[in-house]
Amino acid sequence: MAKKTLKRKQKENVEKEDDPKKKVADEPAAKKVKWINRQRVLVFATRGINYRHRHLMEDLKKLMPHHRSECKMERTKSLQVVNEICEMKNCNKAILFEGRMKRDLYMWFANVPTGPSAKFLIENIYTMRELKMTGNCLRGSRPLLSFDEHFTTHAHYNLLKELLTQIFSVPNHHPKSQPFFDHVYTFAVLDNRIWFRNFQILTEDGALTEIGPRFVLNPVKIFSGSFGNDTLWENPNYISPAKLRQSLAKKAANKYINRVEQKMVRHANKPDLSYAVNPIDEIFKGDLVEKAMEIEEKFEMDKNENTKKLVKNKVKKIKKKPVVAKKVKKAKFVKSKKKLQKRRR
Repeated sequence: MAKKTLKRKQKENVEKEDDPKKKVADEPAAKKVKWINRQRVLVFATRGINYRHRHLMEDLKKLMPHHRSECKMERTKSLQVVNEICEMKNCNKAILFEGRMKRDLYMWFANVPTGPSAKFLIENIYTMRELKMTGNCLRGSRPLLSFDEHFTTHAHYNLLKELLTQIFSVPNHHPKSQPFFDHVYTFAVLDNRIWFRNFQILTEDGALTEIGPRFVLNPVKIFSGSFGNDTLWENPNYISPAKLRQSLAKKAANKYINRVEQKMVRHANKPDLSYAVNPIDEIFKGDLVEKAMEIEEKFEMDKNENTKKLVKNKVKKIKKKPVVAKKVKKAKFVKSKKKLQKRRR
C-alpha cells in the first residue's frame, strides 16, 4: 500500500510540473531591457587630500551609481598611469582628486583614453554633512542636468558641457540606478567659474530644495589628450592659491607702513578750522537764570585772571638788578684806569 501511494504522489508532481503557468490577461509581457550606454566613471584620489576633500569625494560617489572606486594613487607616479588603471577597471571616464599641501584640491575630468581632459581648482567646498539641507533623493536615481546659457557662448564652455554631461549623467537602465528623476544638477557660470549645486525636485511645478554638496570649479587648462598632451585652452584669469597666499602675507607685512600712511593722509585732510559756533546759542538751552549765572561767573573768572597777569608783569618791571653785576662793572672800570696810567708813564 505504501508503494502505491508513493507512485501516485510522484505522478501528481510530474503532472503539475508539465502544466504551463497561467498568465493574467491584464499584465503586459515583461520585456528584456538592454543596458546600451555603458558609461563607467573611475573616481579616486591621490595621496595628500584632507578629510574635507575625502568627504566631497564620497558625496560624489553616492550621487553616481555608475562609478567605480580605486585606492589612492602615489604622488610619485605620473598621471598617465590613470589610463592603465581605467583599462583594468573597464572605465571610459575618470575623476581624479589631486591634493596639494593638505590645502588645495585640484580635480581632473577626463575621457579615457583618447581625451579630452580638463583640470579644475576646487573652491568653496561644502559637503552634505556640513550643509544639513532639507532636500533628499533616492540613492541611485537619475539626475537632470541644467546648464547655464553661458555654456553655449564660448567654445571651451561647450566642450566642458559635453564632458560634464557624459560624466555626471547616469546611463539609462543601469543595474544600480533607479528608473526615475528626482533631483537636478545645476552648472552655472559666474565670475569665470562653474558653480555646482544639487537640488531635489519637490513638485512638477518646479519647486526645489537643495541637497548638497556645493563646490566651485575654477578651470585651469583643457588638454587634448587624457591627463596631458597639447593644451587646447588656458585660463588667463587663473591665479594659483600659493600666489594668493603670498600676496596676503606681503599685505600683512606692510601693516605698519599702511598705518603710517593713513595717519599722514588723515592729518593732511584734517581742516584747520572747524565751523564757527555761536556761543549765544547755548543761552537758550535749559534754564535761563542758571545760564545767566554761569556766564557771570565765567566773566568774573576771566577778569580775575587778567588782573593777576597785569600785577605779575608790573612786579617783574620793578625788580632791581642784582648787585653782583654792578661790582663786576666797577672792577672792570678800575682795571681799565690802571692800564691807561701805565701807558702814560
